[in-house]
Amino acid sequence: MPPIDNDTGRNQLKTRIQELIDSNQVLVFSKSHCPFCVKVKDLFKELNVNCNVVELDLIDDGSNYQELLLEMTRQKTVPNVFVNKTHIGGCDKTMQAHKDGILQKLLCGENEVYEYDLIVIGGGSGGLACSKEAATLGKKVMVLDYVVPTPKGNSWGLGGTCVNVGCIPKKLMHQTALLGTSIQDARKFGWEVPEETVKHNWETMKTAVNNYIGSLNWGYRVALRDKNVNYVNSYAEFIKPHKIKATNKRGKETFHTAAKFILATGERPRYLGIPGDKEYCITSDDLFSLPHCPGKTLVIGASYVALECGGFLAGLGLDVTVMVRSILLRGFDQDMANRAGEHMEEHGVKFLRKYVPVKVEELEAGTPGRLKVTAKSTESDETIEGEYNTVLIAVGRDACTGKIGLDQAGVKVNPKNGKVPVNDEEQTNVPHIYAIGDILEGKWELTPVAIQAGKLLARRLYAGASLKVYHSLFWPLEFTVPNRDNNKCYSKIICNKLDNDRVIGFHYLGPNAGEVTQGYGAAMKCGLTKEQLDNTIGIHPTCAEIFTTMEVTKSSGGDITQAGC
Repeated sequence: MPPIDNDTGRNQLKTRIQELIDSNQVLVFSKSHCPFCVKVKDLFKELNVNCNVVELDLIDDGSNYQELLLEMTRQKTVPNVFVNKTHIGGCDKTMQAHKDGILQKLLCGENEVYEYDLIVIGGGSGGLACSKEAATLGKKVMVLDYVVPTPKGNSWGLGGTCVNVGCIPKKLMHQTALLGTSIQDARKFGWEVPEETVKHNWETMKTAVNNYIGSLNWGYRVALRDKNVNYVNSYAEFIKPHKIKATNKRGKETFHTAAKFILATGERPRYLGIPGDKEYCITSDDLFSLPHCPGKTLVIGASYVALECGGFLAGLGLDVTVMVRSILLRGFDQDMANRAGEHMEEHGVKFLRKYVPVKVEELEAGTPGRLKVTAKSTESDETIEGEYNTVLIAVGRDACTGKIGLDQAGVKVNPKNGKVPVNDEEQTNVPHIYAIGDILEGKWELTPVAIQAGKLLARRLYAGASLKVYHSLFWPLEFTVPNRDNNKCYSKIICNKLDNDRVIGFHYLGPNAGEVTQGYGAAMKCGLTKEQLDNTIGIHPTCAEIFTTMEVTKSSGGDITQAGC
């Protein structure tokens, strides 16, 4: 039969297909010669389930059926299987549904059956921690993670902000700056280091840092695979409360359902909304993989990101200016904030206070090029101009919640900042959707907070018991780029099981052992327990935080090597 070329005919056939779906417990659209169709039909025979089979190659309008089935299910192949009005899919999905027990539930009339127990949207610190914990507790879990490229075209791998464009590269570049200071100090301790031989190579540092980050990206993928978590590098968007659309970088769409969802999408840097900001400026999302030395740099903003980046760039010997609208580190103790600013000024960082940029123009393209920044005083009509090689914007971050279809799922967000309000169990206003990490309204935006929140949420949702833990190897971040002493540092605590797991022994083999031990020693004098350590949020990235995340008892014989930060 020729294709249907009118709406009436299409609607009539669509109605006929829907009637077949609604009136049959099991309906299989098949082709008689297809081995995959035979496999599915044999499965239902083995289950003693009667199924209605429509052999599309044996009916006159089979091609029209298949065309409309594609429109209705987004599946173009056969078999196309429906059970109790629920679309299962093709052969592989039908076999998997049988293996997972989903098919039997559907056959028994339990229609609320989903492809996954849990879908986590976002593969950062919190999302990874939650997904792995849920999988450990026996749940079927999917993680969807996709990095929308920056205006400069930069993107990165699995792991989120902290690993790729945050804490980890920042500390490594800060360590680079400290090493430069140490070389200067070394001369006063008798090391004969000629001044003319000491210079810094940005490309060498950048390559080493990014190679280490790449190893972490791979490690996270392996960890998910080992936990049987299905990781998909696609952008997730709700289309129904229990259903999401996943779009990969090639534009291919897939659809997935879950009983529960966790939003862990994090934040991205905010731009200024002035001429030239996205065309010519960079953010912290670009800095750590910048292919060339930034040269003379203007940092716009007074956040901790602005001051950290300005500090290590100056430590590398660059000419750095920080433009401040009002005060340093808003929300922090201002005595301490001003002391930090004074220290930076003493070490060569210049500050332009009470100014805001109004325009950025390109004077000369290059690596780096030359930019002209026009700024206006916040206290008068004065306007100033300055030339820089690089302009780094660090004026805050916005929650990545505006384009993931939360309205389709009914999730409420704060319209002013995109943050998601939750209760004290990270539950949104939609009972089966939860949120963790930086997107939460009024919560701390810290990596260790997100990690612990993710683990604890998974344990609450799936009734898991926490494992008692005692020892771990670790790899100080400072050792990663020079690639030395991998997993040679060691930490161990000894707990009295008969006294509420009180910590009675503390062992640490690693950098700054005296400083680390002194702090924990005071806690032990106050009766520190293992539970209190577990409930402590680590300061990240540090060596001492290892004592808040230890997961293996020595008696268990489990593997204690570390594969990531």
